Amino acid sequence: MIVAIKPKQQWQQATWDDYVALRDDYKSDRCKLFFDNQHLWVEMGAEGINHAKFGDLFAMILLVCATKFPDLKLSTFGGCQIEKKGNRAVAPDIVLYVGDDAPTWQSGQSRFIDLEQWRSPDLVGEISDTTLAIDLDEKKRLYADLGISEYWVIDVRAYRIFTFRLDQEGVYRECEFSQVLSNLAIALLEKTMELLDTKTNTEAAIWFSKQIQDL
Repeated sequence: MIVAIKPKQQWQQATWDDYVALRDDYKSDRCKLFFDNQHLWVEMGAEGINHAKFGDLFAMILLVCATKFPDLKLSTFGGCQIEKKGNRAVAPDIVLYVGDDAPTWQSGQSRFIDLEQWRSPDLVGEISDTTLAIDLDEKKRLYADLGISEYWVIDVRAYRIFTFRLDQEGVYRECEFSQVLSNLAIALLEKTMELLDTKTNTEAAIWFSKQIQDL
């Protein structure tokens, strides 16, 4: 029997079938869903100005990185549901694969990234406007459990990026450079974020592109 899931931001006891029912409900298009160990997190609401502005900035930053480092063959799937069937599900704001073996969709397959079929992303990130606490706690643990090499938490209020790299013991350790993006300095990304006090996100992305030309 499928139970009713209340649309509020807290972990609720639920089955995988509950998660699937809510995921496939067209009315939940504005939800981000996370599932872990018989518990469901429903992140409600449309994006606000800050979330949208910073999210688009980082999409442009990744485009600049793809141009600068074409051999990396970057593929992005921002917001796509990632599932380990029956066990875990996540929906990061940023999803990045490096290399040729990025997920592709074919008719008859799941619309989502099925980790029984595809490997885990190389990098995921959360744009944190109102969700910083859970992004640095429960979501961080979830992404580590899924074996995702690098995790960014982008604090839009403090212009800060918490960057974590998965070690050999499967634990995230904070780092100052992105190994996924050719040792890109996180401090440079934070300086780019700070420009949004006075500039548009497209102007900030252009500034960033000029800074990495000589790297």
